[in-house]
Amino acid sequence: MNPLRALTLFALLSSGCATAPAPRAAPPVPDTVALDAEAARAMAATGAKGLAIAVIDDGRVVATRAYGARDAKGEPLRTDTVMYGASLTKTVFAYLVMQWVDEGRIDMASPIARYLDKPLPAYADEDHYSTWSNLAGDDRWKAITPGILLTHSAGFANFGFLEPDGRLRIHFAPGSRYAYSGDGIMLLQFVLERGLKLDVGTELQQRVFDRFGMPNTSLRWRPDFARNLADGWTADGSVEPHDERSTVRAAGSMDTTIDDLSRFAAALVRGEGLSPRSFAEMTAPHLPITTRSQFPTFQDELPPEARRNDLAAGLGLVVFDGPQGRGFYKGGHNDSTGNTLVCLHRGRRCVLILANDVRAEAAFPHLVRFVLGETGVPWAWEYGDKALWDGH
Repeated sequence: MNPLRALTLFALLSSGCATAPAPRAAPPVPDTVALDAEAARAMAATGAKGLAIAVIDDGRVVATRAYGARDAKGEPLRTDTVMYGASLTKTVFAYLVMQWVDEGRIDMASPIARYLDKPLPAYADEDHYSTWSNLAGDDRWKAITPGILLTHSAGFANFGFLEPDGRLRIHFAPGSRYAYSGDGIMLLQFVLERGLKLDVGTELQQRVFDRFGMPNTSLRWRPDFARNLADGWTADGSVEPHDERSTVRAAGSMDTTIDDLSRFAAALVRGEGLSPRSFAEMTAPHLPITTRSQFPTFQDELPPEARRNDLAAGLGLVVFDGPQGRGFYKGGHNDSTGNTLVCLHRGRRCVLILANDVRAEAAFPHLVRFVLGETGVPWAWEYGDKALWDGH
C-alpha cells in the first residue's frame, strides 16, 4: 500500500471510538499546596535539584510552580527562569507547520521535491541542517512528505552524525514505520526555508511567541537570558552549563520558561490558532508505533500481537488512548534536561514539566498521574528500561 494512504487509513480507522469503553471521570486538579508537597517528595526521591510544573485545566493555565535551584550557586529556580525546551521544540514547530497547512502553503501529503528547486542531494551540505548530499543515489528521498517527516518515519537515524560512518542514509521505505529522527525535522525546516523562503525563527516569534505572550522564549540564544538562566544537572549529579544555541533548529534549540510554555500548551489543547481540521490532524494517530521503546531508533519491531494498538505517531507528538480517552504527549531530553507535556482532549487538561536535572524524569509518571489521574501515557515506551519512581 502507498505509505501516504496507509497513514490516512490508520488515522481514519483509529479515530472511531464506538467499541471503546466510556472515558473515566477526571479527578479534580490538586491545589498548589498539595502540588508543592508532591513535587518536594519527588525531588527528594530522585535527587533532582530543579523542577517546574504547569497545570492546564479546561484550556486555561491554573498553576505554574518552580522548585529548587537554577544553578550550582543555589539561585532559586523561578517560573520565569529560562530553561532548555529540548525536543518540545518539535511540537511547537509542528504547530507552526499546521498554520501553513491552513494557509495552503504546504501540503502534508505532497512530496518535498515539489517545494525544492533542485534534487535534495544536489544541495550543498550546511552545518545548520544536515548532509543531504549523502542521499545521492537513493531516490527514496523523493517519497518523503512533510507528514512523513512529522511522524518520524523518513527512515533516518536520529542524526546522521550518529551513523557508524557519520553519513545520513535512509534505512527503510519512507512512511512505513516509526523511528525518531531529529534530522527528519531539520529536513522539513530546510524545505520550508530553502524551498518556500520562510524564516522559521522569525515566523515562530511572530505567530507563536508574540501571540501567546511568551517574552522569554526563542529558538536562538538572547543575551538577556543570562540574567535568569537555568544550568543543568546530569545523571551523576554534575553541573552542566546552559548551552547558548545561536542557530535556529526546529529539532530542539528552544529556550523557554514554564510561564511561557504553559501558555502555548493551553492554546494547543484548545486548538487556538489552527482550524478544527488542522488541530484534529495534528493530534490524530497517523502511524502505529511498533517498537518496545522509543530508543534505540532502529530496534526490531515487535510481533503484531505484542504491539500496543493505542499508541501512534501524531504530527510532532505522540498520540495515545487511555482510561480518560485520547491524549497526546511529547518529551524532551538531553544529558541535563528532562521535559514532558501531556494533554488530554477530555477536559482540555495538560501537565507540563520542565526539569533542569535529568534525574527528575524518574518522577514524571507519578507527577503526571498525581495531577491528571491515570492517563495511559506510554511511559515504558518513552523511557525504556529507566528506573521510575512510583511515589512510595
